[in-house]
Amino acid sequence: MEANNLTSAIAALLDEYKKAVDELIMVIEPINQQQLLHTIEPESSNPDCISIQTILTHVTASMFSYAVYIENSIGLQTIRPERLQFDHITPYISRLREALKYNEDFFTRNPDITMEEFDQSKKINTRWGQQYDVEQMLEHAIVHILRHRRQIKNALANMAS
Repeated sequence: MEANNLTSAIAALLDEYKKAVDELIMVIEPINQQQLLHTIEPESSNPDCISIQTILTHVTASMFSYAVYIENSIGLQTIRPERLQFDHITPYISRLREALKYNEDFFTRNPDITMEEFDQSKKINTRWGQQYDVEQMLEHAIVHILRHRRQIKNALANMAS
């Protein structure tokens, strides 16, 4: 990433995004196919939390979605990339890196994007009803990975016990 071309806020957030992705990759890299596909929350009403596979499908799709929300907020008419599900961990790792690069490339191309927006009418409206400015959306994207990393770590610990 060409962080020296970006404002300190964007560079800092992208560094933290990369750190969150790297930490998630460290957790999931040793996962075998059985662990990936194992049902961890059979009672869950959320189809994105039934297995590590569904969690990672959700996480990778969300990384692109958050970027697309930001792109569309500045007038681009970007379509979300297809939501992809895999039966092995390696393609998820590749997809995480691809999604991170997608985000980094966007901010490198748009280094002067307004990060903080106080005018409610200019906030990004999400499909789940929240309103964010660009900085808040990026912060949400980072914490989203952290929360699911923790969820996966706990699932793996429960499988081992």
